[in-house]
This record gives sequence, C-alpha cells and structure tokens, in this order.
Amino acid sequence: MRVVFMGTPEFAVPALQVLINYSGIEVVGVVTQPDRPVGRKRLLTPTPVKAEAQKHDIPVLQPEKLRRPESVEELQALHPDLIVTAAYGQILPKSVLAIPKLGCINIHASLLPRYRGGAPIHHAVMNGDTVTGVTIMYMAEGLDTGDMISSVELPIEDIDTTGSMFKKLSAAGAQLLLDTLPDLLVGHVQAVAQNHEIAVYSPNISREQELINWSQSAISIWNQVRGLNPSPGAYTIWNGEVLKIWTCDKPGQSEGTNVSANEINGTQVTKAGSYEPGTVVAVSEQGIQVAAGEGVLTITELQPAGKKAMQAAQFVLGGRLEVGTVLG
Repeated sequence: MRVVFMGTPEFAVPALQVLINYSGIEVVGVVTQPDRPVGRKRLLTPTPVKAEAQKHDIPVLQPEKLRRPESVEELQALHPDLIVTAAYGQILPKSVLAIPKLGCINIHASLLPRYRGGAPIHHAVMNGDTVTGVTIMYMAEGLDTGDMISSVELPIEDIDTTGSMFKKLSAAGAQLLLDTLPDLLVGHVQAVAQNHEIAVYSPNISREQELINWSQSAISIWNQVRGLNPSPGAYTIWNGEVLKIWTCDKPGQSEGTNVSANEINGTQVTKAGSYEPGTVVAVSEQGIQVAAGEGVLTITELQPAGKKAMQAAQFVLGGRLEVGTVLG
C-alpha cells in the first residue's frame, strides 16, 4: 500500500511514525511546509515532519502552494493509494483529493463538527471546554467538512494548557490512526456525515485575542491565559509596554482578597463598590492579584518586555508593580 503523508508540526510526527512502522504500508513521500527562519538568528529550519522523514530516507516535497499544477504533478508521480494528513497547513485542492484510490484522510484535533479550522486546541482550552478529542475523517473540498471515520475523546483538566493538550492529542491521534488503519485499508469503514448545522469554527489566533480584557470574569481570563500557553501568549499593557501573562491560579484556588472597597491607598476608583478591572489589589511572593470584571485573578508567571519569563515571586522583588496600578 503506497501512502503519502502530509504534515508540518511536532503534532504530526507520531502519526507519521505509525505509518512508517505499519506492516504492508510504504510511505512513498512526505509533503510538508517549506523551511522557515527560526529564532533570533533566523536560521532556516526544517519542519519536524521533514526532519523525521529524512531519518528514514523518505522523499520530501515542500511546495509553497500545493494547488500549483507542478505540485499536483509531483504528487501524481508518487502514485499513492492513500493520502494521510495531520496539521499540514494548506487546504487540499480537488485535483489532489482525486489522486489516491482510497481517498485522503485527515487527523483533526477536535471532536468534529466542533472546532473546524486551524486552531482547534487553542479554542477548546480558551473556551473552558472540559472535553475534546481527535477525529479521523475523509477530506472534502470544504474546511474540515468531510465524513467522519473514527474519533476518540480526551478530558481537558484544570492543569492543562494548549501545550499539554497538543502533546496528548498528538499521541491520541497516532493511536487512533493505528486502530483505524486495518479496516480502512480493506474498505470496511462506515463513515458518518457531519451535522453541518452545529459546526463551530476555530480560525487561527488573532493578535486581538491575545490581549487581556480585564472586564471579563477571572475564570474567562484564566482560560485565555492557559489557552494561549505556550504560544502565542496572553498579554496586557503595563507602563506602556507589553506584559506577557503565562500562568495563573484557577480563580477560587488561592487565597482571596477583599475587593469590595472602592479605595486603594486613599484613591477613589472609577467603579463604585469594587475595584476597576485590571487593578492590582495585592502583591506577594505567592502571586500578583488583579481585579477582573468578576472575581480576582492571581498571576503566578509573567514576562516583562525585553525580559525572560519569571515567577511572580522573582518579579515582585523588584518592587516595580505597586498595589493600585491599573493594567491594560
């Protein structure tokens, strides 16, 4: 069975490894995104999927645009029976979908039709979901609209971030592929159509979604922070500069602070009966407590502009962030 694999980030590597090690399958080619500059020195770096393919001497294609005729011809020349994708980063055109006789399947990091699109893990964590999963589906011309072949659920725990769920879902996706391949290769799968009326989309994260709105509830901001960890990171503004917020305690888990007073150090705040959202109400080695639209958020790890990320205990030693400061 001749298989072409398409993928780019670390998320896709375990699935590629499953195909490489699967008896009766020959991975005849890998398609991944072009090498990109990485780091401060902007060194041209291969994708994790390319690096894995090169370990096994598998031919690698890196088209800038997959839909270009020359790219399609390169794929046709590989004569794949099946194309498997996982976080590739480009939509497959009809000309590519028509190449393999067994079709094209995709390993998608959500329980479809929820969170179609490019950032399903980010959105699941940011929205405070407690369950997510992986779906393997046939690919169609629409964005993650194809019939579903198999799926598996995973819990999202309080300690999870997008980074931790990325690893869990990557491993779950590879295992689901391994479990699905026997029936798929002999044509015994019974795919189920998605209910398009309940579809939810998860586009790539915008810069606006990274900015903390302190008028939201503390629990919403906590979800935003962990949903944007480790990339691209949530931020607020302090002294006219970006202040990244990396980790916080779940609201209600740390020592509370009385935020019912409407004065801080003798200064009247703008919202009667409570602190103005974004106001620093307590500073200690345990964390920096900030009033939200509802509740208080305790920041435990942060990163000032031009500095490395640090624990709140290290940051407060400088004494630069005073009670009464309004962030944002």
